Amino acid sequence: MKIAGFDIGGANTDLAIIDYENDEIKNIEIDYAYLPMWSNNDDLSRVLIELIENICPVDEIDAVGISMTAELVDAYDTKKDGVLDIVEKCEATFNCPIGYIGINGLLTKDEILADPLQAAAANWIATAQIATLLSENCVFIDTGSTTTDIIPIKDGKECAIGKSDFDRLGTGELVYTGTLRTNLASFLDKVPLNGNEYAVASELFAQTADIYMVLDLITEDDYICDTYDGEGKSKEECARRIARVLCADLDVLSNEEIIEISKYMHQVQIKQITAGLKQVCETQNLDLVVTTGLGKNILCNEAAKLLGLKVKQMSEILTDEECILAPAIGTAMMMKK
Repeated sequence: MKIAGFDIGGANTDLAIIDYENDEIKNIEIDYAYLPMWSNNDDLSRVLIELIENICPVDEIDAVGISMTAELVDAYDTKKDGVLDIVEKCEATFNCPIGYIGINGLLTKDEILADPLQAAAANWIATAQIATLLSENCVFIDTGSTTTDIIPIKDGKECAIGKSDFDRLGTGELVYTGTLRTNLASFLDKVPLNGNEYAVASELFAQTADIYMVLDLITEDDYICDTYDGEGKSKEECARRIARVLCADLDVLSNEEIIEISKYMHQVQIKQITAGLKQVCETQNLDLVVTTGLGKNILCNEAAKLLGLKVKQMSEILTDEECILAPAIGTAMMMKK
């Protein structure tokens, strides 16, 4: 039996296909595609099919699970509109059974139609299923390209106080910061350099992917989103965008200064995640952290270290590549159940 699990995000759509034999996982294959849903949501059906066919013929898939966060993109007037559009496109794409991840578990199409917001931004429910395999009592952190989920788990079940993104932003369980697509100006007021402090320009000049390229913490292959200026992703091009955050350029700032600035920005982002993690750990009285996602080593582990917390990595049971696509894998696992 082959189960496909999709995690449809605002910028990236991820796929995991799990091959089961006698209810045991025999094999996991993954793939992803950059799909900006704010502008190209009509391409969703095509991308879903192409992702599967990169791995196996579509008619070999016995069931499909769907989780989503793309309902929030500004192509939709409301999250409800986004959920319903995604569901409509998925239903038109596949002939096999389809299930949708909701805040209270797996949902049918009819259950979604009755209450669409159940499926809004619920992919963290799927990922938490994997974290429980490492510990029944922990705080699970998943930092992706755009956001960081901080999910408490007790007695093998997620026990998040917030369910919607809106609620979780108030509980520390969602920190809207990520490894690639976060505008540097969104978490910086000033940058220290050469004994002075410089206010930052509140423009779309550079994003976190730029500083992590400069610091050799990601590769160009990891830099899967568009650049803000439409230019390339080399270290020099990333450095040029970072300089613009201080209204400068590479004639003004040296490479050493760009690296110093980037290191500072990295630490500020770690502290941003640390604040959410501290809030959740203290609320739930938990001291073990399970980390995953593209930012696992760059951000999650560092935030846990600042708080002196014990850390396990999801890479103990998944490959590094699978960790990045953990919501899709969790979605496929929930669809099998």
